[in-house]
Amino acid sequence: MKVLLIDDHPLVLSALTDIIHKLDARVQVRTADGPDQAFAQLAQDDGIDLVLLDPLLADGVDGFALLGDLRHRYPALPVVVMAANDQLADMVRAVDLGAMAFVPKRTPIGELHAALALVLSGGVYIPQALLGLMQLHALPAGGSAPAAAPAPAGSTVLQPMPDPSAPPPTTLADQPRLSMATLGLTPRQTDVLSLLLKGLPNKLIARELNVSVDTVKDHVAAVLRALGVSSRTQAVLVVSRMAQQPGQR
Repeated sequence: MKVLLIDDHPLVLSALTDIIHKLDARVQVRTADGPDQAFAQLAQDDGIDLVLLDPLLADGVDGFALLGDLRHRYPALPVVVMAANDQLADMVRAVDLGAMAFVPKRTPIGELHAALALVLSGGVYIPQALLGLMQLHALPAGGSAPAAAPAPAGSTVLQPMPDPSAPPPTTLADQPRLSMATLGLTPRQTDVLSLLLKGLPNKLIARELNVSVDTVKDHVAAVLRALGVSSRTQAVLVVSRMAQQPGQR
C-alpha cells in the first residue's frame, strides 16, 4: 500500500509518516509540500492508494482547490483532508469537493487508524463531534457551504432562518435509526450511492455504470429520497453517520 502526504510543514510530514508506519510498517509513504510535487509523485507512481491533504498550504496555495483538482484528475483516488481546525464550514467544503474523510490533526491515533481503514474500505469518515453539531438544513440545496470566514473558537454560528413555506428540515438527529439495510435501495441505486460517496459527478457515474446521465439523475434522486435529504453533501454526511454507528450497515 502507498500513501501520499501533502503538507508544507516538514515536521508534520515526519510525524505523520511515523504514525502511519506505526499503524502498518508495510505502508510506503510519499511526501509532497504542494501541488507541483504532489502531481509529480502521482505521475511517477500510479500505485498510490490514498492521499492525506492539508487544506492550508504555504505561498497562498488553496488546499481546497488542490482537493478539487485531485478529485477531477484522479476520481478513483480517495483523499483524506487533515485540517488544523475542526470548523464545520471547512468540513462541509471538503466533503462537497469529494473528500472521503475530514480528520482534524489533533485526532487520536486510534481514531485516525479507524478513519483510514473506513476510507480504504470505501466508506466516508466525519468526526462524531462534527456530525453531532451538523444541522443538515443549514446546507443549501446544492450542498455547498456558504462562503464565510471561520468562526472564532468558542463562538456561536447563527444559521439562516428556514423558509416557512419549505418542508420541515432534515437533521442528522432526525435519522438516528436509519441503516443501509432499511433504505430499500435497488442494486443499481446502491451502485450509484457507492459512486456518489466517492465524489463522482453524474457523467462519470454514467460512464462507470454504462447508463445514460438521465438514468443516473433518476437514481440519484431516488437515493436522496431514501435518505431523506436534498443534496449529495447531505447524503455523504448521513451515510457517514450510519457507518460509524455500531450495527448500522
